[in-house]
Amino acid sequence: MEREAMEFDVVIVGGGPSGLAAAIRLKQLAAEHDVELAVCLIEKGSEIGAHILSGAVLEPRALNELIPDWKAKGAPLNTPVTEDSFRFLTATRSFTLPTPPQMQNHGNYIVSLGNVCRWLAQQAEALGVDIYPGFAAAEVLYHEDGSVKGVATGDMGRTREGEEGPNFAPGMELHARQTIFAEGCRGSLTKTLFERFRLREGVDPQVYGLGIKELWEVDPAKHHAGRVTHTVGWPVDASTYGGSWLYHLEGNLVSVGYVVGLNYENPYLSPFEEMQRFKTHPSIRDLFVGGRRVSYGARAISAGGFQSIPKLTFPGGLLVGDTAGFLNLPKIKGSHTAMKSGMTAAESVFQLLRAGERASREAVNYPDRLRNTWLWDELYRVRNIKPSFHWGLWGAMAYSALDTYLFRGKAPWTLHHTPDHASLKPAAQCQPIDYPKPDGQITFDRLSSVFLSNTNHEEDQPCHLTLKDPSVPTRLNLALYDGPEQRYCPAGVYEYLEGEGGKQLRINAQNCVHCKTCDIKDPSQNIHWVTPEGGGGPNYPNM
Repeated sequence: MEREAMEFDVVIVGGGPSGLAAAIRLKQLAAEHDVELAVCLIEKGSEIGAHILSGAVLEPRALNELIPDWKAKGAPLNTPVTEDSFRFLTATRSFTLPTPPQMQNHGNYIVSLGNVCRWLAQQAEALGVDIYPGFAAAEVLYHEDGSVKGVATGDMGRTREGEEGPNFAPGMELHARQTIFAEGCRGSLTKTLFERFRLREGVDPQVYGLGIKELWEVDPAKHHAGRVTHTVGWPVDASTYGGSWLYHLEGNLVSVGYVVGLNYENPYLSPFEEMQRFKTHPSIRDLFVGGRRVSYGARAISAGGFQSIPKLTFPGGLLVGDTAGFLNLPKIKGSHTAMKSGMTAAESVFQLLRAGERASREAVNYPDRLRNTWLWDELYRVRNIKPSFHWGLWGAMAYSALDTYLFRGKAPWTLHHTPDHASLKPAAQCQPIDYPKPDGQITFDRLSSVFLSNTNHEEDQPCHLTLKDPSVPTRLNLALYDGPEQRYCPAGVYEYLEGEGGKQLRINAQNCVHCKTCDIKDPSQNIHWVTPEGGGGPNYPNM
């Protein structure tokens, strides 16, 4: 069965902040210059916002530029930050530290980023953007000269064996003069673009963190709308990058989350268990007593910053947002930079198309435009903070103070990253971690957590967690690292079960929350995450 094709001027892959900002800006420019521009945005989640997961404190700088009257238009920025605190935790105590300048939030808002994206989608559709949620971009299409032609959405209705089932429908081809990839962290199509166009040559490897989040409804007497708290220290040791957030939204809701750097060394470490353990700290636990856990989710974040930004353009397309790595990790924010990159990309693409250039040309002025924005300067100034954590928490805090207050982000050197998957030590060199059992009130297990994420996948479809070599999990991961997949996955996807000839890896793909941790942390890079059928995965409300 042949695939149908649709033609657009611009196709945008991904309905997060960067993709939506790009779509809106394109249509704004088209209206300003009185030209027709066909813009299509596709999103693999069942709706816009379904796969969006973030803390989140939003700095409205980019939104102010994109939609200056966002308040009048009802943007869901309802909770201005009223107080900041930064704390260091030991196993039993909490110490208040000075809040670093990058983490100060005066003028910012605590938000559900998923709801912000839903609102942005409404603004985009009002401008004439065609938005198609539930369609996963599964393949990059190319012209004969090698330039990007567009993307194809995944087939629907294939069986687990890959055969055409009774409800089979082939994917749709979406052709464009320019394609903007806004897939978010560790985009599956972006990975193929990195290889084909050698976009990562000459830059540091991207490094990542895993953020695990819960949304709680707490006792009104314990709720303080606008309060922002961050912690470092316990429960991880000083050699492991880790930290938490507690954000008090409106309606007695509290967003609690924990981020673990995926360059951790001990294969027995479980980011999920560290997050559960964090909530039991004497200074934290009481907030949740008598409360109710509403939602759960997990997502990897691109943490490499300035020195890990790849080449951003290639014939026929370009990269924006977290798929390119524009997160400001010391600030613990990336939505404003993602939006700014999308807006800047839109301006470059519009100029290119309006000039009548052939579709395969690169939007070469996009990187130049970015270098002249506040985004570039912001990321440059904090470039050395994350790699300084190679010296451990104390070394990093000392260096960060020096870099911030003495050099003001302009030290005459740049520290560098090493890839996360190469950091694990053999299990024989490490101590197992004895995590407490969940109590079902403050702490929980993985499966009950995944239930709250509303994750759903069509059971009889090809497994989207693919192995390059099926022998590697048992032969290498289990033998050398004691099966770290069982612990780094926050959704219980991977487990080793007794079978013929000993333990074998079982992949419970239906549990996958699309966090991409396995694709990042697998020590031999044997796991390759590809898109399942569109509309599958988590459905995050208010996250």
